Amino acid sequence: MNDLGSNPAAAHPEQPQFLTPWMLPGLRCGFGGRLGGVSAGPFASFNLAGWIGDDPSAVAENWRRWQMMYPTMAAVRSNQVHGARVRKITRADAASVEDADGMVTAVAGLALCVYTADCVPILMVDPERRLVGALHAGWRGTLRNIAAAGVAAMVRLGARRETLRVALGPAIGRCCFEVDHELVDDFARAFPASARHSRAGKPGKAYLDLRAINCAQLSAEGIARQNLMQVGPCTRCANAQFFSRRAVPGGTSGLQMSFIGFVDED
Repeated sequence: MNDLGSNPAAAHPEQPQFLTPWMLPGLRCGFGGRLGGVSAGPFASFNLAGWIGDDPSAVAENWRRWQMMYPTMAAVRSNQVHGARVRKITRADAASVEDADGMVTAVAGLALCVYTADCVPILMVDPERRLVGALHAGWRGTLRNIAAAGVAAMVRLGARRETLRVALGPAIGRCCFEVDHELVDDFARAFPASARHSRAGKPGKAYLDLRAINCAQLSAEGIARQNLMQVGPCTRCANAQFFSRRAVPGGTSGLQMSFIGFVDED
């Protein structure tokens, strides 16, 4: 993704841009950024979240642009609550909105969507069985091991751990994610391996690498190293291209959307 300068409201490309982790037959997926939409102010410009104070008409236009890019896909969303619940999505309940931070499906034509601003978006696919999943992993969800819940949900759907591919998208990096040291201790108690993914900060503070911890959790669930990838930069460092609540005063920002799904076969 090109650097368009420090002003995220300037020089938006007409078409939104997505970082695509895999090019597989029939698969549509991507990690979204903030460029290519019409929203203004802290939501500039490709905000797809309609519940955070953005102009509804701008959000609708941003969704129209996404739908133009993926005309055969129907977006499926959950109410993200920073937990570890993962929903199985059928065609019958695709339009319902429930509390969950993850979704899996075997239904083609559905795009599972998750929203983030610094949290970790995680996309999963078993290409042999055409199964997909999407997770929203903030620090609370990571502490509750939503990665393991996501893998388990995919396996219940019919996925095989040895063929499951997982990509972790743009999220706040260890360079910028400073937290109270008590939280680092909580992670160390829950996941001893997380200790090597932190470093000391100011007195009483430390820096955590959420993506690395999620990768370690996924590895512990049997996901092969060669099937794990991290895509994109730290969202706070790259705030010109990605929404980051930690990068702006007061934490007011839009949310980028990441999605995954198979198209219907001909």
